[in-house]
Amino acid sequence: MVVTAYSGVLPFMMADWHMTAAQAGSIQSAWHVGYMSSLFAVGLLADRYGPHRVFFIGSAISACSALAFAVFAHDHLSALLLYGLAGLCAGASYTPGLQLLARNAEPAVRGRAMGLFLGAASMGYALSLAVVAAFSHAQHWRLGLLVAAGCTFAGALLTVPALRRMRPPAPPAGKGTAREGTWHALAETVRDRPAMAGNWAYAFHCWELMALWAWLPAYLVASAGGAAPWQGAGIALAAFAHLVSVFGSIGGGAASDRFGRARIMMAASLMSLCMSFAFGWMWTWPLWLLAAMAAIYNLLAIADSSVYSTALADVVAPHRLGVAYSVRSVMGFGAGALSPWVFGLALDWGQTRFGLGSTYSWVAAWSSVGLGALLGPWMIVRFGRLERGRRGR
Repeated sequence: MVVTAYSGVLPFMMADWHMTAAQAGSIQSAWHVGYMSSLFAVGLLADRYGPHRVFFIGSAISACSALAFAVFAHDHLSALLLYGLAGLCAGASYTPGLQLLARNAEPAVRGRAMGLFLGAASMGYALSLAVVAAFSHAQHWRLGLLVAAGCTFAGALLTVPALRRMRPPAPPAGKGTAREGTWHALAETVRDRPAMAGNWAYAFHCWELMALWAWLPAYLVASAGGAAPWQGAGIALAAFAHLVSVFGSIGGGAASDRFGRARIMMAASLMSLCMSFAFGWMWTWPLWLLAAMAAIYNLLAIADSSVYSTALADVVAPHRLGVAYSVRSVMGFGAGALSPWVFGLALDWGQTRFGLGSTYSWVAAWSSVGLGALLGPWMIVRFGRLERGRRGR
């Protein structure tokens, strides 16, 4: 609920605080820097103390940090720091969740299980944007952030019955053994060629996906003219695009169980790349048609997200899966931290060069998304070849 809350209020914050596009993008980037850092740490902690405990404690801390952002952010600097803190606290519900699913779902249905997990996340993103749109239009954008933060507390409470359904955690290793095992697992993961090829493909995927999530609401609002009656509608349409992506996560995960991980990753990657280079040219389209294309773009961009997680679980031994997810998270969300800021820089440049209302400024911004993800298909091919070679042995 807090991941997309900022992107829902981004147009209003830019107007109220007189921020440039680069400044606005830097706040979303701060989230991803914090999130990336926490994902690395909680992967190591989950291997040592068990994903059950880390998942529960992290969910509670994440809810508190979301509330702090909603209450205390009042300018660019405070929002940068507080949203970065929210990202730092939020990672504990992601990597341990993937580990729990990998442990509790059989390989034949693991892709669908992880697709449902990420599909639930997409539903939260959609609900968050819908809440922000409704309250920003009727009252004030800060009230929308407060409601979204309140929902994260409900999510933390729901972890209790969820964890009761899981298999009991394995007994934690001794301190010395855990420390030695962590560094050994980290070295093994870095030397694991199929795992690292998949991680690089995931990094290029995140560059594209994180920029899309950060800037889609602002793009739809700007395309509608930015007038007050259309601001809520633009954000609501972005929420609809996230809702459609639920089916992308579930469908992509289930398809990978049937047709193979690399094949689905490649198909989704190529189609979403085409959308990245085409989306900016749609700036002058009617809003309903642009929103429909945004939904398709979101669906394609997220269709392979769960597949990367499942593919890593397929090629990495369970005892170092948390470490492997940590390495992947640093790579993926490191790229995702940069892309919203680079998007903002490209947009500022385009608006200076071509004017505020020019299509070319948005073409430049969305093209930066596609350019950063171009090497993804090559890494997917490499992953597929290495993974087949490992199975052949």
